Amino acid sequence: MRFGILGETRAWHGDGGEVPLGGPARRALLALLLVRPGEVVSSDRLADEIDPAGALSAHSLQSQVSRLRSALGSGAAIERAGAGYRIVVDPDDVDTCRFERMAREGRAALTDGDAGRAVVLLREALELWRGPALADLPESESARAAAVRLEERRLGALEDRLEAGLRLGEHRTVVPELRELVGCHPLRERLAGLLMRALFAEGGQAEALVVFEETRRRLADELGADPSAELTALHRELLSVDPAPSPAAPPAQLTSFVGRADEVTEVAETLRVARLVTLIGPGGVGKTRLSVEVAGVGGAVDQVCFVELAPLRDGAGLPHALLGALGLRENGLQMDGGATTPVDRLIAALSDQVLLLVLDNCEHLVDEVARLAARLLATCPRLRVLATSREPLGIIGEHLFPVRPLDEEAAVRLFIERAGAVRRGFSADPGVVRRICAALDDLPLAIELAAARSRTLGIDDLAGRLDDLLAVGARVNRTAEERHRTLRSVVAWSWDLLSEPEQRAARRFTVFAGGATAQSALGVCGTDGETLEALVDKSLLEVAGGRYRMLETIRAYGAERLDAAGEREPVRRAHARRLLELVRTADPHLRRAEQLEWLPVVAADHGDLLAALRWAVEGPAVETAFAFELLAAAFGYLWIRGASASVAPLAIALLASVGEAVPGGLGEEYATCVLLAGAATATGDAGERVWQRHRATAGKALAAAWPGDRSGRYPVVLLLWMMRNAGGPDPQGAFALVSAQRDCPEPWARAAAHYVAGFGHLGRRDPAAAEDAFGRALEGFRALGDRWGSALALDTLAGVAGARGDRTRALALTDEALVLTERLGALEDSADLLVNRGDHLAGDDAAGARTAYANAAALARSAGSSTYLAAALRGLGDIALEEGDLAAAERLYSEALERIDPHWIKSLGPRVRTLIGLGRVAAARSHHAEARRRYRQAAEVADTAGAHAAEVLRMVGLSEKAVESVLGAVAADR
Repeated sequence: MRFGILGETRAWHGDGGEVPLGGPARRALLALLLVRPGEVVSSDRLADEIDPAGALSAHSLQSQVSRLRSALGSGAAIERAGAGYRIVVDPDDVDTCRFERMAREGRAALTDGDAGRAVVLLREALELWRGPALADLPESESARAAAVRLEERRLGALEDRLEAGLRLGEHRTVVPELRELVGCHPLRERLAGLLMRALFAEGGQAEALVVFEETRRRLADELGADPSAELTALHRELLSVDPAPSPAAPPAQLTSFVGRADEVTEVAETLRVARLVTLIGPGGVGKTRLSVEVAGVGGAVDQVCFVELAPLRDGAGLPHALLGALGLRENGLQMDGGATTPVDRLIAALSDQVLLLVLDNCEHLVDEVARLAARLLATCPRLRVLATSREPLGIIGEHLFPVRPLDEEAAVRLFIERAGAVRRGFSADPGVVRRICAALDDLPLAIELAAARSRTLGIDDLAGRLDDLLAVGARVNRTAEERHRTLRSVVAWSWDLLSEPEQRAARRFTVFAGGATAQSALGVCGTDGETLEALVDKSLLEVAGGRYRMLETIRAYGAERLDAAGEREPVRRAHARRLLELVRTADPHLRRAEQLEWLPVVAADHGDLLAALRWAVEGPAVETAFAFELLAAAFGYLWIRGASASVAPLAIALLASVGEAVPGGLGEEYATCVLLAGAATATGDAGERVWQRHRATAGKALAAAWPGDRSGRYPVVLLLWMMRNAGGPDPQGAFALVSAQRDCPEPWARAAAHYVAGFGHLGRRDPAAAEDAFGRALEGFRALGDRWGSALALDTLAGVAGARGDRTRALALTDEALVLTERLGALEDSADLLVNRGDHLAGDDAAGARTAYANAAALARSAGSSTYLAAALRGLGDIALEEGDLAAAERLYSEALERIDPHWIKSLGPRVRTLIGLGRVAAARSHHAEARRRYRQAAEVADTAGAHAAEVLRMVGLSEKAVESVLGAVAADR
């Protein structure tokens, strides 16, 4: 038998069934005996603690003990010992003892430097808490003392877990939790120190220093004390150390920077007064490297985001590239179908940030970059842009900075340094080196390529070959185009020095858009590891983090060689097959415990996945069947990553190529393609038209693929199908399709079926059945190790618990879901859960609710998610209304209403509650006609969901009194 006093007093049989303990006196009696299991508690103390008023006689106490013994049966013995009683149980069967043991072990692991083990132990320890310790003994002095001791140890364990998370690099996920804890415990210096460290690691040095100052002031005002030596030392450290690099920081450089110190200073100073600076010059002159060095200087900005545009084929992918560089997904894991376009999400994310955005290699997208940069600069007043291009962007306010070739001294120094790196003891006549550099127009890239050849060629031989192979003009004032041809000559010369196997591998490698692992490169290029390493040695390839990459200038030349060899189509096909193999292998892992390992594996090849899809859909001969298979195999990854918008245009084009006929044997893939075409707002009306035209056919194909007694190939599509159709013309059909999978052999589909079935029970006002279905879904997702599915189920279980008034359980479940979404990096889902947390707290803890809504708003803004920002603003409006601040409430509700997407089903609850909030504001001002208008709008919005207004109003969390008020006002208006 197991016992719990970390919350209400409870006991469970070994099979998990709960023991009915009876009334409050028996629960209090058991709690007192369990505070120190095995120790004798006197009868007098038991009587006094259970009933401080003195009404519990010795006989009554004996009667309660007897009844408690009967309830516990053979699971535990309550013995008479002297003048008191004791309970004989294994201490590890009591949650307090188990908590304290694991907390000690977790702290010991942390002290030993094993942060990973510490996190596991401490998380398990903290999960034992179901509420305030010894909650059934509110009047007991000894219980209060024990509860205070346990609460202190809980906070200590929580601090240890957060510190372990910081050591594992999880600073971004712990910041919201630390903010809330510091707000609840403003005098707890360790929490303040942890928050300072987390903020600093995220690049928020100034914010970390503010936390110290606020803590110092509170300690002085409330305790008359100064910060501890540890916190003061941390403060000094933050003042003296440069902040850690941002995840979006420019790429780290492996070589020294030669010859442009003055230019770095000049560009950095220009950026202090100008918001757009463009570095212009010929290819290979060093624009990218100069931009990296300028970004490293900092100065007028807090953060830097580096966006490499060279891999983009056209301007359509430009907003998505910026979202990716900023660490933002294009849509949420719960398919936040997008209250906004990608550009609007960028604006929402950047509107309040002090940021330097570096846009590298703009020349092939100059018009699109110019339009996007102009819009971002106009709407984000604290943003600065540093661009590199071979031509100006042509925007008003643009400051041009021409990047010149190196001066003679710097060019010679660069050559000698790079040659010395590949050939130990390298020395040469400076005059010969100068002649080589002059022949190369002192272009840094050309010099580096030539210097790399000194590993196998003598300096005189190298100079002779340059004279023979490069068309170096004698004129001084040459155009940029001629300089480009000079660089082409350098690349061609380097290329011609390769052996035939090296040339073959290099030209084939050009099909990779974002680099490749060794395994992928070997397979697609048909080469061996020795050849790849030779290309690295000769500066044709770079290798970092286990991936090979090719400089863009070399890649462009190599692509021409690939065409000349007639190999483009077979190599592109091999590349696409490799991507299909990758996503097929990854797909089942993304629904299981390995999802955290596999998501970054597939994400590293995201650009190549898009390239493979473009080849299959837009190539000379459309690879229809292959394209359907690749889209379907990548579907789970695209959904979890929030990147469906990036493939929606390709899905539309693919469907257009086949008409309305389902390709033979590809019904499920066809349905997946229809979903991708219609689910992303980036495609606008085109996507909606495709959805309406193909929806019925796709639904039949999906039903045929998943009849219930056997499994289809792509289980994730089922759940998304329900979510997309729930607000459509046949929601019951969508529910029925997914619910039919409850006996399906595929375990993920079974879990999803239980999840969907829960909503059907809610619609029929059967919360007990809904809770059972959601619980079964949670068991299924947990058994698979799927954090995302588990978070979905936990959130719905929290909603059911909150609806029946069990706020403690609702909060615990929501917090558990938050831990999972934070580990996945799902900002939008975390924001949604924080709003729900605020709703659970609102009735009892206005301050806690406000903190949750504010944190949700901050996350939603970071993610550029209007839907979840609107939900958070609605919550803040509710708080303002309860506090009587009608002006603030109206402002918040109005802003929320402007941001809500009226077509997305996820927005139904926030929209209804926002309209009701505006109605309550109007009623408080005695504007009764306006109040009735808002209530009528709320009821009409509820009706559009295909359910009766009253039921939907209840489902979004309104009390019966509020529902009656709304419907009564609407009836009176009619």
